Amino acid sequence: MPNGVTLKQDYPVIENSNELYNRSVGLIPSNTQTLAKGPTQYVNGVAPKYLQRGKGAHVWDVDGNEYIDYNMGIGPLSLGYSYPKVNDAIQKQLEDGITFSLMHPLEVELAELISEVIPNAQSVRYSKTGADVTSAATRLARAYTGKNKILCCGYHGWHDWYISVTARNYGIPKPIQDLTYTFNYNDIDSFVNAIDDDVAAVILEPVVFQEPKENFLHKVADICIEKNIVLIFDEMWTGFRIELGGAQEYFGITPDLATYSKAIANGMPLSVLTGKKEIMDLAEGDIFFYTTFGGEALSLAAAMVTIEEIRNKNVPRYLNEKGKKLKDGYNFLVSNLGIDYSKCIGYNFRSMITFDTSAADPLILKSFIQQEMIKRGILWSGFHNMCYSHDDHDIDYTLKSYEEVLTLLKKAVEESNVTEQLKGEPVQPVFRKTDNFNTKPVSKG
Repeated sequence: MPNGVTLKQDYPVIENSNELYNRSVGLIPSNTQTLAKGPTQYVNGVAPKYLQRGKGAHVWDVDGNEYIDYNMGIGPLSLGYSYPKVNDAIQKQLEDGITFSLMHPLEVELAELISEVIPNAQSVRYSKTGADVTSAATRLARAYTGKNKILCCGYHGWHDWYISVTARNYGIPKPIQDLTYTFNYNDIDSFVNAIDDDVAAVILEPVVFQEPKENFLHKVADICIEKNIVLIFDEMWTGFRIELGGAQEYFGITPDLATYSKAIANGMPLSVLTGKKEIMDLAEGDIFFYTTFGGEALSLAAAMVTIEEIRNKNVPRYLNEKGKKLKDGYNFLVSNLGIDYSKCIGYNFRSMITFDTSAADPLILKSFIQQEMIKRGILWSGFHNMCYSHDDHDIDYTLKSYEEVLTLLKKAVEESNVTEQLKGEPVQPVFRKTDNFNTKPVSKG
């Protein structure tokens, strides 16, 4: 029988997952379309590799094993899997069609709704992925300012202008690499020292897991105004989660441009660029930013309902409350057990389990917890990506599982045999090389 969600069961049987994986080897590079979903981010030999379906906050793999999911599609499932109102909207639109030869009314209707809830949305454009709109934003910034360089802080997608500052920068010409630089979050000196007269834009995730200190975000915004630099908020994670209007609303800062994707359409592929009209107007005829599927109607219909549900049910407050219960519960457990090498950090809507190196390799500790949580029916990769379908029963069960697993972890650490207790290959780093990630030196002049 496939595993359910219970404390008393063996590791899941994953024969169908492994068979599909073997078919993908040599056919699909890296075996996955999304690195965070791929086999390197899970204990290979224990974790499922393919999911078949989802409902609410639960998913079922291709072998029929059930799990509580805290990854939520790596972010897009803000309401939950197969959310009835969103499904109904998609099905209703499907009866009329998906993509058309002229514009669709939903393009206007959704833009009007977005302009109501996002502070800087004087103008709105659509695409399909986050990388699409972050790239469009940097292009607009260059066109608007007549300058060339981009300063970034966070993760902004796979396109050349950004990924050139990471270890995976093969295939990107050196002149392009020399146009993007980085600065450190909560380090205003790092930011100021990175600026020269050719900086067109600053793009940053307003928050990831750290909170801004000493008015860091407001200082960045003020300096951008002073230096004629376009400020871009990458709100892939904060949009519609930290507040309905995103980090803009939460922190009271109106950036020149902002980008959204995760959370906006509850799993349907849609990204959004919003901004001040005088900058966005350059997309009328000065820059080229068009795509065949930008007006695809199923995603627009899903976004309409998703945003309305988030607004009407105050989903950000719900995510904060449930996420706080889970985050605080984890930190209580590690404190009570005397585990001083792990804690849960971040905002309540999206928190992360961290490990230091005092006990063992953090990836080995993470792998141990992951395999034991999976055994207990929880799909876990170190994050709590909260959705509206996570309820108290899910959270209470998760905390019971944590209590069991952390007790086992403490014993394994004390006996120095965590690695020996892994049933498969441990989790690997996201980047093969990490020595130069986000630390590219600044070029002046």
